[in-house]
Amino acid sequence: MQETLVIKVGSNVLTNENGTLDSARLQHIVEQIHQLKEMGYAVVLISSGAVASGRQIMSPSQTLDPISKRQLWAALGQIKLIETYNIAFSKYNRLCAQILVTKEDFRDRRHYLNMRNCIQNMVECDVVPIINENDVISVTELMFTDNDELAGLVAGMVGASTLIILTNVDGVFTGNPSEADSTLISEIKSTQKTSIEVKASGKSQFGRGGMMTKLTMAQKTAQLGITVQIANGKKDFILVDLLKKADLGTRFIPAKKVSSAKTWIAHSTSSFQGDVVIDSGAKNALFSAKPTSLLPVGIKKLEGHFKKGDIVRILDEQGKILGLGKTSYDLESAQEMMGKKNQKAFIHYDYLYLNES
Repeated sequence: MQETLVIKVGSNVLTNENGTLDSARLQHIVEQIHQLKEMGYAVVLISSGAVASGRQIMSPSQTLDPISKRQLWAALGQIKLIETYNIAFSKYNRLCAQILVTKEDFRDRRHYLNMRNCIQNMVECDVVPIINENDVISVTELMFTDNDELAGLVAGMVGASTLIILTNVDGVFTGNPSEADSTLISEIKSTQKTSIEVKASGKSQFGRGGMMTKLTMAQKTAQLGITVQIANGKKDFILVDLLKKADLGTRFIPAKKVSSAKTWIAHSTSSFQGDVVIDSGAKNALFSAKPTSLLPVGIKKLEGHFKKGDIVRILDEQGKILGLGKTSYDLESAQEMMGKKNQKAFIHYDYLYLNES
């Protein structure tokens, strides 16, 4: 069975200093992906660059607000971006396909599975999926934090062994990379409680992400059993070198692999429909070594308006968020069963994701 790699290429890798698309760098990324596929890997690509591509096509009226400008640039630039990828891949007789998504696409379990099947079908047909946020319609609550968040979601969705984040710095540093006393951190454990003040050279001029969001996403993804590597996409043959186990960038050591359902739930932090507050006994049971479902007897309080099958947050009595789960009850039934013994699980273990304590 092929190992699946998810590779995320940021705007700061694919753009020149003036904001135009760096076609030479894009073509080199494609060359490396071709080599990885020749080595036997399946590859799913998350690519930024649509808005930056659109900037060089036209300068819209100054009367347009920033969101409208971004939508226009994205609509124009996505065509140019995918056309450039298509030409680059055709040099190696390879096919690529475009998938545009919003955060809403990941909220419904059935829609999530349909999207996963679509991507897996492309991979099985030796087509390289190129996924990007649909910036044309993604505004406010529909927007991902950045494409790093999208990359983490996709890596979990397709069961990737490794997620590679390409940015414009060598990895996670103990401080600003431009400072002499700042050093590269080569490895970070998925469960590591770090107080490192990670910095890059600031946010990309053409993207939304920073190194702190990359660190948060990388640790969360590693907790799901996926190796994550952050490296400098401006370096030639960085992808090939990473897969040859070169000591480059920052590697996040993965925890034990979790199920597809738990992976989906873990990434549902923005789509929960309610909160369930549990007592100390239920909390201790959930975090014990024995796999345990959340039973109605341990519930102290319910908030929100959820239906059976919705995602809810799990909190302790001090308000700390313990995790997420898919409910087996609607709100009314849960209120009726709350605090009672010998009832069906409110959240079954198979649909329960707990944060690292």
